[in-house]
Amino acid sequence: MALRLKTDWILFFTIVIMVCFGMVIVYSASSVMAELKYKSSYFFIGKQIFFAAVSFLVLMTFKRIDYRKFKDPVWAFAPLGIIVAMLVVVYFADPRRHRWLMLGPISLQPAEFAKPALIIFLAYFVTLRLRAINDRHTLIPAMIALFVVAGAVATPDFGTALVLVATAVVVFYIAGLDRKYLAMICVGGLLLGCVAIAAKPYRMARIIGYVDPDYTYIDRLNPGGEIKTYVHSSLATRDTAYQARQSKIAVGAGGVLGLGLMQGKQKLLYLPEAHTDFIYAVVGEELGLWGCTAILAGFFVILWRGLRLFWVADDFGRFMAVGIVASLMIQALINMSVVLDMGPTKGIPLPMISYGGSSLLSTLTSLGMLLSISEHAG
Repeated sequence: MALRLKTDWILFFTIVIMVCFGMVIVYSASSVMAELKYKSSYFFIGKQIFFAAVSFLVLMTFKRIDYRKFKDPVWAFAPLGIIVAMLVVVYFADPRRHRWLMLGPISLQPAEFAKPALIIFLAYFVTLRLRAINDRHTLIPAMIALFVVAGAVATPDFGTALVLVATAVVVFYIAGLDRKYLAMICVGGLLLGCVAIAAKPYRMARIIGYVDPDYTYIDRLNPGGEIKTYVHSSLATRDTAYQARQSKIAVGAGGVLGLGLMQGKQKLLYLPEAHTDFIYAVVGEELGLWGCTAILAGFFVILWRGLRLFWVADDFGRFMAVGIVASLMIQALINMSVVLDMGPTKGIPLPMISYGGSSLLSTLTSLGMLLSISEHAG
């Protein structure tokens, strides 16, 4: 008798609704700019629909694969090695931004795929060494692998590297890692973050613009002005708070009910990256508090359906589920915090909502694995 799979329809339809909702908002946020720049209002949404179709095929594929097949050294190490190799290639192939791998008309961002790859590695490694999680023979190789991947990702995409380290901290915490070792990981991540921020003047400008916009403390710390000179050396604009200010105007203008779909004003060349990193502001302006709350509700449903698997899956499945949910929630939290000016500006997409094929493909790959755990656990 064939095994009947237990599809989590609540989770599945939540994913479908959020992706479809995202495509509607992407079109609303990008149509004017696409018409002005590319002479077609469908330029961005056309690409997003293509990647959504591919991503759903990938989701359905991973959904049907028994997640326990990923509990293998090949799956644990090979994807991470491939991602690091791709990042090295992209570093030289895209000398200006070190982000994009061009495949004809399609561009991919390899850093995005480090998230599902690292989640599989963490679940495999933690499960293998669960009874010796605080042993140095467990910690040293795990930390080396984590910081090699995070360091490679941080060069082109500091935000994704931050998500990777934070996800690892959550997984190790759930696995029972001693607090002093968790503190060491956090300190290591902080040091890596400081190096990554200092390496790019625009990153330093964003941090300083948020915590010390008038350079009051920076001038006291560095009266010679070397830091200010370095920070301003590659800025396209000196006003690092511009995006956050325009974003708050958009959210405030929307109020409770919003101005109506397609009726937003800030996306009309006032708010940069309206269809990518700041799309949550477009939702706030056009659909108001209700629209923003609906997105939050969608993420909470995914959190609920993911964490319930902690009680029904085996060790490998539960750590995979925790990693997937943590990665998505951390990324969404960072994006929303930036849009609401609760943190320094950071280019990181809102999962399933923002424009971006690589982000959508990576997210639905992870969610396909989450659905697989739901179907095959127990």
